[in-house]
Amino acid sequence: QVQLVESGGGLVQAGGSLRLSCAASGSIFSINAMGWYRQAPGKQRELVAEITSGGSTNYQDSVKGRFTVSRDNAKNTVYLQMNSLKPEDTAVYYCNADIRSGILAYRNYWGQGTQVTVSS
Repeated sequence: QVQLVESGGGLVQAGGSLRLSCAASGSIFSINAMGWYRQAPGKQRELVAEITSGGSTNYQDSVKGRFTVSRDNAKNTVYLQMNSLKPEDTAVYYCNADIRSGILAYRNYWGQGTQVTVSS
């Protein structure tokens, strides 16, 4: 059984910062890509940022220069540092990871989501 548990969401004023964390636990042999998605009310879930096991990163254009994704492989944890937040960043943020348990193939997992609200 594998779980992704997010923390760090909340309410912040425009221009402020938040740091999200997501820890993977359970039967984990290895983790490939880890990332963050978000879903605003009435909109589709979208990729915010992702990072490979080797440290390569990819960002949505709207967050480049403001958000930074990182990971601690020893802790099976991925982070999202969000600076210069804007009201349009308001959404539920979901952690996502490709995890391999033992000899099984990689499987994609989602966290439960954490609310980020940016007030103007």
